[in-house]
Amino acid sequence: MKLTAKELADVLGGTVEGDNDVTVTTFAKIEHGKSGALSFYANPKYEQYVYTSKSSVLLVNRDFQPKQPLEPTLVRVDDAYSALAQLLQYVADQRKAYRRHRGRCRIKCSARLGSKVWVGDYVTIGHKTVIGEKTRICDNVSIGDNVRIGEKCIIYPGVRIFPNSVIGDRTILHSGCVIGDDGFGNAPQSDGTWKKIEHIGNVVIGNDVEIGSNTTVDKAPMESTIIGNGVRIDNLCQIAHNVQIGDNTVIAALTGIAGSAVIGRNCVIAGQVGIVGHIKVADNTTIGAQAGVIGNVRKSGEVLIGMPAIPRMTYMRAYAKFKESGEKE
Repeated sequence: MKLTAKELADVLGGTVEGDNDVTVTTFAKIEHGKSGALSFYANPKYEQYVYTSKSSVLLVNRDFQPKQPLEPTLVRVDDAYSALAQLLQYVADQRKAYRRHRGRCRIKCSARLGSKVWVGDYVTIGHKTVIGEKTRICDNVSIGDNVRIGEKCIIYPGVRIFPNSVIGDRTILHSGCVIGDDGFGNAPQSDGTWKKIEHIGNVVIGNDVEIGSNTTVDKAPMESTIIGNGVRIDNLCQIAHNVQIGDNTVIAALTGIAGSAVIGRNCVIAGQVGIVGHIKVADNTTIGAQAGVIGNVRKSGEVLIGMPAIPRMTYMRAYAKFKESGEKE
């Protein structure tokens, strides 16, 4: 990256306050600023660093009014945090080069790759798989037969995508995640043994989804496991067979969702949450860390905590009583 303050302002729709020609070549936290770095200021608790930062350029909100003289050149934008995300995406896009690499890959003749698809080393792509243009497939990725992957996706190293999976546009799959392996389905037998239930369904992932490293999304025995548009799933999560996750829901690390659970839109699920199977969680639900959801959540917009998960205010009142009884002892 090498951008002047004026070029930064042009990319972000901002205005320069200071030296238009000052150049930045790297990013740094505001408290770690150095010459040639770009930092940003959006959270008021970091204001003290604004006046001591050695960064060459500081990204700030338009309404920021400094209380002391500043060393960095300012680039004023509507929302510094959102502008930083936009800039990081811009820099990442500039770094991408597209290629077709078949030398150390196994790509079936019936597979169809769109224009400017980038394929790393030791990639396997199965029969009749279709990959959209400008998608990037990194090293050691395995993609099964009859898979559909959209445009401008990023498939990081070591991802495994099983046959018949469907992945939308601009989706990111991080290293080691597994899409479409068998779910955990076993039928008890009269002699105490278990018989495996074959899974012949698939996984359908929408557009603009991001799934973290070593997360698994199991395919369904029949029909589909569905991840809606705009969903964000962190590392080390387990999404079981036939689960449905609504648009724009976010799920933090170490969460497990059991089979056939239906999660609504715009939900926030914190780390280490457990959700039992065959229940429904309403839209706009927030579930606190380490909560256990064991029944339907019917009311939209609730905040749940605890095990079993109950509304936050109910939990806090119960905890106050519990604490009071402990103090009396």
